[in-house]
Amino acid sequence: MIFRNLIVILLFFTSALTVQAAKSTGISRLGYAIQMGAFADVKNAERFTTKLQEKGIEAFYFRKDNGVYAVRFGDFPSKEKALTVARRLVAERMIDGYYIAPPNEVVFSQTKGSWWQKPPPDEIRKQSGSVQPIVPAVPSEKPSSKPVKDTRDMGEIAARTAERFVGIPYRWGGENVVDGMDCSGFVRAVYNLCGLSIPRTSRDQFTAGDLVIKEDLKDGDLVFFGASADTISHVGIYVGNGKFVHAPRRGEEIRVSEVNESYFEKRFVGARRYF
Repeated sequence: MIFRNLIVILLFFTSALTVQAAKSTGISRLGYAIQMGAFADVKNAERFTTKLQEKGIEAFYFRKDNGVYAVRFGDFPSKEKALTVARRLVAERMIDGYYIAPPNEVVFSQTKGSWWQKPPPDEIRKQSGSVQPIVPAVPSEKPSSKPVKDTRDMGEIAARTAERFVGIPYRWGGENVVDGMDCSGFVRAVYNLCGLSIPRTSRDQFTAGDLVIKEDLKDGDLVFFGASADTISHVGIYVGNGKFVHAPRRGEEIRVSEVNESYFEKRFVGARRYF
């Protein structure tokens, strides 16, 4: 119980620092994160994610190239801090193994096809004796709080990442989620996998990014819907050709829709760009 309380306090502390840093810009580079699990059933990934969220730990799940689901959580300023929390979770038998995801890691960069297979990360499997984490050789410093230019087209990477979620039933925030948090939680998870932290709610996401007119939409832009700019009720990720990926409502599968579809066209209030 003491260990679990320490874990929650530590995670709250690191989350508070992240939120405080993001208040000035609304957008920040993600630090180190903890990834665990090889769930064959999405329901098991969902249950574990909910368990973490109930402890005050912001977490999300996603499907990897090999078809299994992983859960990722945390935003730590150094690899050592992430390892400290991960080892405590192992000691508490809450997880069997983990992978420390470094800053700026791009999980998905292309649309999945039979001709392309991204090698799986070096995840730790359950083993007897002491746990010896395998982590990538990356700098331990906290990345800059401001987004930096990248030679890669991060908007396109975000769009391709969003497409990986299509068909996955998504529930964000357990049973206590507020209306509209599934859609904003989904886009936040996608951007998290691209190494960027954006605000939690769709309204805050709308005010944080750079304004984009509808005619200039590019892959990775967020598109917002609602009665007005002050009453944003839905958000999705533009993936090109007039389409966007979004989480329609709690428990439904993430899907692709047309921005100019009658329902969405009437409710379109704007778009924002973050890369």
